[in-house]
Amino acid sequence: MKARGNTIILTQGFSNPHSAKTACSYIRYRSRDTAAVLDAPNQGADCMKLLGVGKDIPVIGSLDEAGHADTLLIGIAPSGGKLPSPMRKIVLEAISRKMTIIAGLHEFLSDDLEISKAAAHSGSRIVDLRRSDHSTVSQRKGFREECLRILTVGQDCGVGKMVTSIEICRGLKQVGSDAKFVATGQTGILIEGDGCPIDAVVSDFINGAAENLVMINQDHEFLSIEGQGSVLHPRYSAVTLGLLHGCMPQGLVLCAEAGRKTVSGMDHISLPSLGKLKKLYESLADWDSFQGVIGISLNCRNVSQEEAQKQKGELSDTFGLPVCDVISDGPGLLVKAALKMKAPSGSN
Repeated sequence: MKARGNTIILTQGFSNPHSAKTACSYIRYRSRDTAAVLDAPNQGADCMKLLGVGKDIPVIGSLDEAGHADTLLIGIAPSGGKLPSPMRKIVLEAISRKMTIIAGLHEFLSDDLEISKAAAHSGSRIVDLRRSDHSTVSQRKGFREECLRILTVGQDCGVGKMVTSIEICRGLKQVGSDAKFVATGQTGILIEGDGCPIDAVVSDFINGAAENLVMINQDHEFLSIEGQGSVLHPRYSAVTLGLLHGCMPQGLVLCAEAGRKTVSGMDHISLPSLGKLKKLYESLADWDSFQGVIGISLNCRNVSQEEAQKQKGELSDTFGLPVCDVISDGPGLLVKAALKMKAPSGSN
């Protein structure tokens, strides 16, 4: 195997775009750093068919095929955030090889007695991306008016908020704007190299942590802020609202998935209409500088090209907003919407 990078991504039986969304996004944006995907049940499979990304990345069956790679990344985001038992043996083997272990789980590997003891013995380093010690509340002052903040908000979990934020940021940079992607989750932090794992912050301090992310980055012209969860998701609404109120965006991009009917992980609950969600998000963000939802990012991965075009057209007609799939269409329409937020005077 000719290794492409120094990171092995562990998915081990969870190789699909939903369960392995960390793996998918890491490969999409940091493919050069990716040596292989480790998934013994799917050894030798086509990575593109498994994950939808990674055309030339091999799927290997063991660390013996890892070559020079020195990092093992846990590439899944399981509900509850615990390390699946089939992965423990592989993690311990990687530690014995002195590899760095990177995990974005809610369950911190460095707090696991067996794993931490093995790492101390071998000299392996464990990086828990979700470990956070942020403990300040929001003050709602000190925001720089010239910094335009765009937050992605969702119809549900796993509809493309992070990817949309990254693509908007990249699109703004391509047209000469000074933009920064602000990561608020473990995968975004992996890709960007900084950020805060908002869903690991104590609830009273979520708003403050989001506000702090703005304060340390507001020297830029635009902040493209990664959203989390959905304001109506029974499990994750708290972090969504904390982000919304903490970073006080002037504009929102509403992210949805074509064809999705029920709440992620709770199929007995139907999703509300996008119209209802749009009104709710806008009512919750009704501060002086707020300009509303500026566009819709529609993830069309599960519908035909013809159906995708139809739904994008219908949404655009209904809401009078630009609608696009940032992967198949590019983020151009949303970038234009972001640029229109700038008033002639250059203020908000």
